[in-house]
Amino acid sequence: MINAVATFFGIGHLRPASGTWASLAAVLLGLLAMNQGLYWLVPLGAVAATVLGFWAVPLYLRGRDDSDPSEVVIDEVAGQWIALSFTAIPAMNHGLYIGLWWGAWPAWVAPFVLFRLFDIWKPWIIGQADRRGDAAGVMLDDVYAGLFAGVGSVILAGLYHAVLQPWLM
Repeated sequence: MINAVATFFGIGHLRPASGTWASLAAVLLGLLAMNQGLYWLVPLGAVAATVLGFWAVPLYLRGRDDSDPSEVVIDEVAGQWIALSFTAIPAMNHGLYIGLWWGAWPAWVAPFVLFRLFDIWKPWIIGQADRRGDAAGVMLDDVYAGLFAGVGSVILAGLYHAVLQPWLM
């Protein structure tokens, strides 16, 4: 069970870029939930992945030399679902349809791209968490990256809807 959670059911073993594969899987699962009208599953999944990650990652890392092995991707899943929650909750509240190729489809692109950007770049507090070198740091840097990506997505949506969209019409 620890291995399944830490590697998100083996997705962490995909190469190259296991974190990107895990983020993509998280977005696709989030889109599946939202397309079924189950928007609330995204923030619920974010909480569950975060709690399970804080449980599983220390146990998975016990006795290993590498403090952040690439196959551990539950942190990316948690962070990606946190970022996507900033889309899912407003979409649910406004009755928006988030489709993969139709509807408000760009709404899932910004959280995905911004999360990957912040997770790789690791500015400010994200980098500080990553440099902890322990199991909590493995989870925290992605939780922070998810929060940054979520806020960034809201800012970009606001700019688009308030500035760009009226100008294009």
